[in-house]
Amino acid sequence: MEWNKAADKTATTIRMLSAEAVERAKSGHPGMPMGAADVGLALWAGHLNFNPRDPGWPNRDRFVLSAGHGSMLLYSLLHLFGFDLSIEDIKNFRQWESKTPGHPEYKMTPGVETTTGPLGQGVGNAVGMALAAKLLAARINTPKYSVIDHMVYAIVSDGDLMEGIASEACSLAGHLALGNLVFLYDDNDVTIEGPTALAFSEDVGARFLAQGWHVQKVDGLDKKAVSDAIDKAKAETGKPSLIMCKTRIGYGCPTKVGTPDAHGAPLGEVEIQGARECLAWEEPEFAVTDEVKEFIKTALAPKLTRYESWKKTLEDFKKEEPERAALLEVFLKGDAPADLEEVLMAAAKSDGPVATRKASGAVLQEAAKATPFLIGGSADLAPSNNTLIKKKLSVSRENYEGVNLRFGIREHAMGSLANGMALYGFIPYCGTFLVFADYMRPPVRLAALMGLRVIYVFTHDSIFVGEDGPTHQPIEHVSSLRVIPNLHVIRPADAAETGMAWVEAIRRKDGPTALCLTRQGLPVIDRSKYAAAEGLKKGGYVLAGEGDPDLVIIATGSEVALAMEAYESFTARGVKCRVVSMPCLEKFEAQDQSYRDSVIPPSLDNRVVIEAGVSFGWGKYAGLKGLTLGMDRFGASAPGKVLAEKFGFNGKAVIEMIECSFPGLFK
Repeated sequence: MEWNKAADKTATTIRMLSAEAVERAKSGHPGMPMGAADVGLALWAGHLNFNPRDPGWPNRDRFVLSAGHGSMLLYSLLHLFGFDLSIEDIKNFRQWESKTPGHPEYKMTPGVETTTGPLGQGVGNAVGMALAAKLLAARINTPKYSVIDHMVYAIVSDGDLMEGIASEACSLAGHLALGNLVFLYDDNDVTIEGPTALAFSEDVGARFLAQGWHVQKVDGLDKKAVSDAIDKAKAETGKPSLIMCKTRIGYGCPTKVGTPDAHGAPLGEVEIQGARECLAWEEPEFAVTDEVKEFIKTALAPKLTRYESWKKTLEDFKKEEPERAALLEVFLKGDAPADLEEVLMAAAKSDGPVATRKASGAVLQEAAKATPFLIGGSADLAPSNNTLIKKKLSVSRENYEGVNLRFGIREHAMGSLANGMALYGFIPYCGTFLVFADYMRPPVRLAALMGLRVIYVFTHDSIFVGEDGPTHQPIEHVSSLRVIPNLHVIRPADAAETGMAWVEAIRRKDGPTALCLTRQGLPVIDRSKYAAAEGLKKGGYVLAGEGDPDLVIIATGSEVALAMEAYESFTARGVKCRVVSMPCLEKFEAQDQSYRDSVIPPSLDNRVVIEAGVSFGWGKYAGLKGLTLGMDRFGASAPGKVLAEKFGFNGKAVIEMIECSFPGLFK
């Protein structure tokens, strides 16, 4: 690639498109795109492999703009390089239903690989993508055919690298020797409040060296220097690479360059006019000159040649390696096996009481056999979460064919890496104690926002954890997860519901699923006597007590057994009682009104809800005259059975509370 005057003019085009779009929108972040324009262009023109007419090409290089506030840098590049993003889309930056939202949004803009903006998340996503690429290559490639051999690049910022998730994710990337990963660090020494020196004085290069990365430092305003550094990074196949690119925020601005004033607000007409003069830019607003278009055309040519060459390689690969080619097709389609439910429900069978975490572990063994691209692990809790695939190797720098991921004690990074893997096409699962879901909440929210198929195995789901005490006993966590739109939170009542929960989680393609599982053993519900666990597919179902009830008891998870104990007592006394198992509120609320009314009659006031967590959110089901038996205080350290007695979560206490609340039923 020749870094000539046409390249300089292209970088200036990126700067001006960014500044002008922000100015028109009256909001946005012009400084980062103006400062990093040379970095972005050096990567996109000289190295990044893609085909704008086939944005989903499996072997494309992935690019993550982790500093998502600089979205106009990405939009400018996408527009210039021929993606389906017009100049009108650029002009509609940050407007209603535009393809150029304020931060990059997955599925909204062609060529955007992930939703970024919350700083640090793109770092973790990129590490997850690079790991996924290694995993897929190990399963598909042969000595003759490298069908998957691309790179993952990200532009990261000072703000990204201050976030704790960056340290977690980059530590794991170095440990796994992800040599297919290159970070370009937009090192401009400025954040919103002022110079980074206010709060950030560490030696970033030394940190990454200590984490096992290859590190270089270059002038980020020198396209050739950046490009040469990328060449060196690609040559270092045994380590991920960090290229520290020294830039100036708002480069080209006459007065705001290098200051926080260029970060997160329009520059103003006077400053933009000054930038035009400083950059010798005499073109009209939103202009892309013929010289720039010709430069882009020249830069695109080798990318399209590589694309066509890969297609030819793929055809030969299909002929000579039909089994591996079929496996790749399975990966790309992402469908669950047709017999998944039959296989997993067989694995969920139990002859006696079993903790749902253990039932989950048994189901997972068969799920991993049936679904070749289901892969995951825990944040150092596999023996407790039951997330280890038995008799299988762990993923390591020596073995990317392994199936067990060792995330270490890095919950936040685990969630973000899982998002990157899901974006790539895997079905990742990740486990920890439910109480530590807080440590990974940002990536859980983003998985829900992007509609990613990620499965969270959250075990030790209530005060019945016992002796570990309040710090390890989730109280508000199930409720807090339920408020995240598009996240399915499933709290199964027994082994059968656990099996069905895994079926639904794997089949679901439009969002993540959280499985909230018990530490303690739960009775196995007699499905020959009561309703089948298939009812979980609708979120809530009548488990026991058909006909017109006088009393409805709604329960989830471990408390369904208490509801059934009350049911047996009340029906023996002539009370028409119904038990509703409600493992997933989100799925239940997605059913039509007639079904929901058939499960919980709207005219019936005698309703009880039982869940060993905060009562928040249950009022709509209990009703104004109903009873909610929850846990609206923190727990205590004692054996689980003692806690059940002290806090009123045993059969006797539940029965007495219901009798006191609805005395008219028990005359």
